[in-house]
Amino acid sequence: QVQPVESGGGLVQPGGSLRLSCAVSGSIFRLNAMGWYRQAPGKQRELVATITLRGITTYVDSVKGRFTISRESARNTVHLQMNSLKPEDTAVYYCNPLNAASRGSWGQGTQVTVSS
Repeated sequence: QVQPVESGGGLVQPGGSLRLSCAVSGSIFRLNAMGWYRQAPGKQRELVATITLRGITTYVDSVKGRFTISRESARNTVHLQMNSLKPEDTAVYYCNPLNAASRGSWGQGTQVTVSS
């Protein structure tokens, strides 16, 4: 499987916003529920948002009301709109199918740093 390609990270002040994008192959996009994950320094990777093929979304409690996951079918891309960012959101963000059997390797991720 081709690696996902994540983009859109950067340095932002607390309270700011970023929009992450993840491009995947067409077959992966059409057949899989997708998730955004993050890994902070010294911590395990955690799943923060998911979206099914029908667009049903779920979020970890710490990002509910602030993050929005979406799918863009024309570009086989999954987005993560992040608002009201907090320092504790600092991490490398990755995307991948929820079904481990559908994943290839993890992509490079995109670094999000929230700091004043």
